[in-house]
Amino acid sequence: MARYITVTLESRGVTCLARLLDDEAPRTAAVVWDALPLSSAVFHGKYARNEIYNLVPAFAPVEPGKENTTITPIPGDLCYFEFDANDLATPSHGYTRGEGPQELKKIIDLAVFYGRNNLLINGDQGWVPGNVFGTIVEGLDEMAVACQDVWMGGARGEVLTFARSDRT
Repeated sequence: MARYITVTLESRGVTCLARLLDDEAPRTAAVVWDALPLSSAVFHGKYARNEIYNLVPAFAPVEPGKENTTITPIPGDLCYFEFDANDLATPSHGYTRGEGPQELKKIIDLAVFYGRNNLLINGDQGWVPGNVFGTIVEGLDEMAVACQDVWMGGARGEVLTFARSDRT
């Protein structure tokens, strides 16, 4: 039986529905499902292009490892990335020496890709493959408009929430 989650930009009041990819990414889908709901400030991708994401403290008892990875996500893909705090505490991410999310050992990036022509490469890290754990099945067009507004209008005050859906 398929499992579904909602992805919401809280201030903009936009929600889409995504199906978890339990067959393609069973470990990742399971750890995300078990941790829901997950909310935090939204960011717009700097390198990948058509991406919004949030950063949350690591939540899996055991990280899922690489599965169903991509470096070229397509519109509607939901991706899971695991980073060490030091991976993100760099000048290219807006931090100066000694700043950044260093109090966390592991950081999870949950991303929504809303448009075409994405490439997961980072000038500091190189290729950054992500685990594709879900696909948006309803509301992608509306979410894409809202994501573009995050890019052009700003992310301050906006929260990205991933939550279980009761849809079966």
